[in-house]
Amino acid sequence: MLSSVYLVRAALTVLAAILLAGLWYSGFTTVLQTPSAQMIGTIGAVIIAAGAPVILMSVWFRRQLRHIVDPLEQKLQALDAHSVVSTVDGKGRIVSVNDKMTALSGRSRDALIGSPVSTLYPESEVDLPQRIRARLKAGQTWHGETPLRHADGSTFYTQTTIIPLSDTKGGWNGSISVRTDITSMKQLRSEQKTMEVLDELRDDIWIVNSSDWQLNYMNNAARQRLGYLGPPAEGKNLEHLIEQTDFEPIGLACRALNGSAESASRFEIVHDGVPLHVSVKFVNDAKGSGFFLIVMSDISDRVAQDRKKSEFVATVSHELRSPLTSIKGALSLLLSAKDTQISDKARDLMAIAHRNSDRLILIINDILDLEKISSGEMQMQLQDIDLSEIICEARHATAMIEKLSNVNIEVSGTAKPLPIQTDPNRLIQVLTNLLSNACKFAGESGRVRLSLKNEGDHVRISVEDEGPGIPVNEQHMIFQRFADMTNSDRAAKGGTGLGLSICKAIVESLGGTIGFQSREGVGTEFFFTLPRNQPEADISQISQLQSKPVERHV
Repeated sequence: MLSSVYLVRAALTVLAAILLAGLWYSGFTTVLQTPSAQMIGTIGAVIIAAGAPVILMSVWFRRQLRHIVDPLEQKLQALDAHSVVSTVDGKGRIVSVNDKMTALSGRSRDALIGSPVSTLYPESEVDLPQRIRARLKAGQTWHGETPLRHADGSTFYTQTTIIPLSDTKGGWNGSISVRTDITSMKQLRSEQKTMEVLDELRDDIWIVNSSDWQLNYMNNAARQRLGYLGPPAEGKNLEHLIEQTDFEPIGLACRALNGSAESASRFEIVHDGVPLHVSVKFVNDAKGSGFFLIVMSDISDRVAQDRKKSEFVATVSHELRSPLTSIKGALSLLLSAKDTQISDKARDLMAIAHRNSDRLILIINDILDLEKISSGEMQMQLQDIDLSEIICEARHATAMIEKLSNVNIEVSGTAKPLPIQTDPNRLIQVLTNLLSNACKFAGESGRVRLSLKNEGDHVRISVEDEGPGIPVNEQHMIFQRFADMTNSDRAAKGGTGLGLSICKAIVESLGGTIGFQSREGVGTEFFFTLPRNQPEADISQISQLQSKPVERHV
């Protein structure tokens, strides 16, 4: 089509040039009828006939070329605005990049141009540039997904088409790459797959935006528990949801974690009669904001098993205590008799049996105490008392072990009365346990310090020895059941391994906290605080024992 138009245009141009040349010659020679005028007229006619077609055709060609180039430039501008474009020479060096390439890669144009294209790829894809290059050298276009490395070390993904470029002889001398950023699409696909997996879990999963508390996601198990079988729960507000349910502890945990240094909280609740273990974790996302990941697990089976175990332990302990008491009594009578014909060796064996009977009875009593606290059967009897008197009473209660251990208990802070509301019997139980332990590990100095300090709304009581200290690798489990049984040196001192666990349970049930600090070769200090006035303690909710998860922050 173009060639026929060109021929017609050329023919018309030549005819027009001939016509102009004829008009020039006839007009010029008519006006100037001289031999020189005829020569000038002839030369002018030749010039017009030869030059006019060139001028006219060049003007026409420029117009035609503009019709072709303008749409092409517009397409290139559209491609440049939409896609990530770069060109590479035959040596694999970047020759040019557009603005989208610099923005996506996080590098300046100067940093990119001249550098090997392989530097754009992550280390895990070192062979990908070679595979692409081999295909381009064969004259074939490469299509595919390419991971590229951002200047900050992160990875982004592009859907890429790379076209080979040829020189005038048809040889390969580089390529042009056209890319589309698909990072967000890949993340969305990954999130969709994750949501599909979460929907199959038996645990309840909530994902809540930390800024406005909007529910971003709730899996199938969570929707079923809350009755959201129709419309999705997403978009609902957590506070509104808490108002309609008994999930107030979840809201309290989210408030505590929001803006704090802690990242997670774990606790147990009961919803519609079903015991649930709840984990609330604050997660920072890549955008600088964050969300709460809430996981709830049905622990009905575990609670039932724990209840059966506790009932079994309590039953066995009760059944063991009666015969052990009888055995201990019989051994006491035999050991106290003066006129019996018992050899010294037999008497030593009976003494060992008597001591072990005491130890077994102590273990049984401790186990029963733990089970009572765990099941909520141990009620604290709060009274208004003088704490200074209780401290002195506990000091006298440990006089025997103080004498046997050849130590001296020094008491401080009891000069003035200190009124407090607490359970005196349970408090004495805690104090005598801590003092007994301190006497056993007092060390060569033979000194134990028992101190009382008034801290306003709270009181602080500490028991300090100068013994060998607690090994660092055992300190994390010191309040666990039978913790001191793992160390033969500590086990040799006697004790059930349950005392500190009971102390922790009693102190926390009274609204206090307990802790310790220890240095090997220097000594150990156990301390606890108690509120001076407190509401009736709800022992049924104590979860600090090792048989049950405790609320803790990570």
